[in-house]
Amino acid sequence: MIQIDDVVVTLDVLREKFICDLGVCKGACCIEGDAGAPVEKEEVAKLEEVLPIIWDDLADNAKEIINEQGVVYVDEEGDIVTSIVNGKDCVFTCYDEKGFCYCAIEKAYRAGKTDFYKPVSCHLYPIRVSNFGKYKAVNYHRWEICKAAVLLGEKEGVPVYKFLEKPLIRKFGQAWFDELEIAVDELKKAGYIKE
Repeated sequence: MIQIDDVVVTLDVLREKFICDLGVCKGACCIEGDAGAPVEKEEVAKLEEVLPIIWDDLADNAKEIINEQGVVYVDEEGDIVTSIVNGKDCVFTCYDEKGFCYCAIEKAYRAGKTDFYKPVSCHLYPIRVSNFGKYKAVNYHRWEICKAAVLLGEKEGVPVYKFLEKPLIRKFGQAWFDELEIAVDELKKAGYIKE
């Protein structure tokens, strides 16, 4: 592990390879799992603000859930997460004509309809950030549905942290990411990370 400011990063984030392969997984991370995506407190208002913009893209059963319980709920672990449909699907999912799952919020962002990209936890996936007192832990989450992303990352030689450069900067800032890259270079020189 390495520490930059109050953030501890596991070496897997720096060593393991990953590039999302939407053509294979079809966005399964938005519709699989046992809870919604983690949401930061300040993001709840953003989710509610973007809701009228994306409403028509949402499935009818997602609209029902949102009308009943809102855009988020508190899961069994006490975390704020996006509301889900059928016990697994994020309410913010939408589908294209090929059956690929997309985030309706990200779709609206890319169309210039909102300045909110999507919850940062979604943007960071497969990185998960956990809070431990005054420290944040940055971990690589392995999931079978992302096997194709691992294979593509290995083929292209792209480590998790490089694939997720923009969301890491969004979460921790440019200066923090610059420090991370310096640390990676030092770890490579010391032989802890292979090219």
